[in-house]
Formats: sequence, structure tokens, C-alpha cells
Amino acid sequence: MKKHEIKIAFKEYDSLEELSATDLNLCNEAVKALATSHSPYSKFKVGVALLLKSGKILYASNQENVAYPSGLCAERVALFNWGANHANDPVVSMAVTAHTDEFELLKPVTSCGACLQVMAEVEKKQNSALKVLLYCIDGPVWVIDGVQSMMPFMFFEERLTQTV
Repeated sequence: MKKHEIKIAFKEYDSLEELSATDLNLCNEAVKALATSHSPYSKFKVGVALLLKSGKILYASNQENVAYPSGLCAERVALFNWGANHANDPVVSMAVTAHTDEFELLKPVTSCGACLQVMAEVEKKQNSALKVLLYCIDGPVWVIDGVQSMMPFMFFEERLTQTV
């Protein structure tokens, strides 16, 4: 029997003012992305801003559908847009924020497992980790360097990506 231990690491900032100018701007851009959320059912808006190596920023938000499984999280909307239109311009960092009028958010909202898996594949595809900023409006910001700290047992099978 072998015992394994997994540790995760992230930085927590009490407010945006503690961030670098680049990270501060990206969090503010994620807030702007909330405006395009289509979330009439959950009333839970999520906005994402991706910073690409070129300096370009991509925006996305969650998109719900009355047939619930047909909707898509903001993170995957952003990353699929990147993959379809900007795959040669690596993602450096992404900011994720959320808002609802239904209750007060007191801490950052984390990405779901499906989004984390897509983020992990983006890291593999571009051979570099993503810096993820999870931002609670008027609250703390969590900064995570790489998806491994968010999902240590992500699925990835090297043989599936080999060409025949």
C-alpha cells in the first residue's frame, strides 16, 4: 500500500486593489461580461474574460436554455470561442466572476468539473498553465496558477491524442 497526498495552492486577496494592474483590469473585464449572460432560469450570471498572449481580451458569459442541459457555462463558452478563433494566441489568464440578485455572494464562485476539464485540455494544448482569477465582486479574489490545483485528478489520456 502506498499513501499519496495532494496539496493545492492558491493566493487570496481581500480586494482588487491588491492585484497587479493586469489582473485588476481582467477582473473588471469579467464584470463587463456579466451583461451578456442569458440566465433567466437560474438568475445566476457568470462572466469570463480571457487574456491572450497578444494582449487581446475575449469575453463570454453563461448561456441558459429552457431545455436545461442545452445551456453552457461561461468558462466553456470563452474557451471554445478561443479554440475556434484564436488557438494560435495562447491564453495567459482568465478571470471568472458571478452575480445574482437572489442572494449575496461572499466568496468567489469556482468552475464546475466540466469547465475544469476543458481548462486542463487548453493547458495541455498550449503547453502552459492558465492563471485563473476567481473574483467575488466587492469581495476576495482567489488566484490559482494552473488547473492542477483545482482538479488534481483531471482526465487526460496521452494515447488518445496520438495520431495513427
